[in-house]
Amino acid sequence: MSVPPPTLSQVAESPSMLYPPDRLYGLDIETDTRINGLDASVAAIVAVALATSELCEVFRGPEASLLTELNESLRHLPPGVLVTWNGSSFDLPFIERRAAICNVPLDLHCVDHALPRPPSNPELPRRHVRARWGHHRHLDGLRLYRSDVGRALPVSCGLKPMSRLVGMQPLQLDAERLHEYTSAEIDAYVASDASMTRALVVNRWPACAGFIDRLP
Repeated sequence: MSVPPPTLSQVAESPSMLYPPDRLYGLDIETDTRINGLDASVAAIVAVALATSELCEVFRGPEASLLTELNESLRHLPPGVLVTWNGSSFDLPFIERRAAICNVPLDLHCVDHALPRPPSNPELPRRHVRARWGHHRHLDGLRLYRSDVGRALPVSCGLKPMSRLVGMQPLQLDAERLHEYTSAEIDAYVASDASMTRALVVNRWPACAGFIDRLP
């Protein structure tokens, strides 16, 4: 049975009731580091992990098939919140761009959101989005932790430092040299990142529900 997504007014009224912790889904991607892995115009997505309360699924294979399978998996999950770490600036815009290049239709909808240019390089192009994926809303955990922990403590708000700060043990690889690792190592790495992302937000749920993206 198809379940309609909650409206924005419903989310504003009671997000924690609409989205219990088991409706939070961690998402992380890894890209081809043999070239510029940060440039979606040239680098393919090589792995995606989707973490739920029960398991973490890793999608591999040809990029078009990988994206199609991810989209289908999200369609079959109950309406919830897709949780990323810096996904507003990297993962989701990257996925959207690669899907367009591969001519793969996705339920992902991104809306550009204004973000100041970094003072060190005001010419650096940066895209920042608010998003939803089908009947799922989106929450960028980095925005949440930067808003309070990043202001209160002299620590990096990167995924690995935040995970270690709360007592978790994320898998650490050299992200700029992923092409030198085995497929099994990459799978474990992307699964760890998706799981850590989900856990960091679940640990602060429902207080952080106000960071769910709101699209016009």
